Amino acid sequence: MNKKVLVVDDEQSIVTLLQYNLKQAGFEVITAMDGEAGLNAAIHEQPDLIILDLMLPKMDGIEVCKELRQKRIATPIFMLTAKDDEFDKVLGLELGADDYLTKPFSPREVVARVKAILRRITQVEVQTELEDTSEKLVISDLLILPEHYEAYFNENRLELTPKEFELLVYLAKHKGRVLTRDQLLSAVWNYDFAGDTRIVDVHISHLREKIERDTKKPIYIKTIRGLGYKLEEPKGNE
Repeated sequence: MNKKVLVVDDEQSIVTLLQYNLKQAGFEVITAMDGEAGLNAAIHEQPDLIILDLMLPKMDGIEVCKELRQKRIATPIFMLTAKDDEFDKVLGLELGADDYLTKPFSPREVVARVKAILRRITQVEVQTELEDTSEKLVISDLLILPEHYEAYFNENRLELTPKEFELLVYLAKHKGRVLTRDQLLSAVWNYDFAGDTRIVDVHISHLREKIERDTKKPIYIKTIRGLGYKLEEPKGNE
């Protein structure tokens, strides 16, 4: 069965362009022209991925993303924005978007990124099925169950987006190892090129908010200045 992609944008020319290129790439495509219609389609059509414009009538992309995550709908969200505004991008990512691209864009790049996101999710699902059901990752008060797609901190279940979960698992499986932003971008987002590493920083920040007692003095996810990040066991005096 073909993967289903929901395109939410109020510019008909962009919807037509994306719809054509995605269909050519083998995807089933459904569309919506405003935020409310997009939210409704995301809930009832259950797409495999959502391409979501930030500036929409009735309800903007940020609100749509926020509503979906509050309803615990974890469908990957790929945001589009006509504004070269870092605040909007970062806010979108912090609310649970998996990726973003600024207009004008190449339809080929959109298709490539959509494929990368879906391929990564499929790889995780296949890997999960093959893993021993007893596998668990324990790092102090942090418990990760990759095969169940669940993570707990202090016995409380963490509400994580798919990308946050994949990032946490990758960090945990490489505990104690310094990982550069480019390594994380390649491994978790499946981008084998020099991409915008701010997407990594935003997701690291979001993870810290969920597992660190003091985000300004993290004891789990450490920043290694000039290099990248490292997940480690907290020391006894921390």
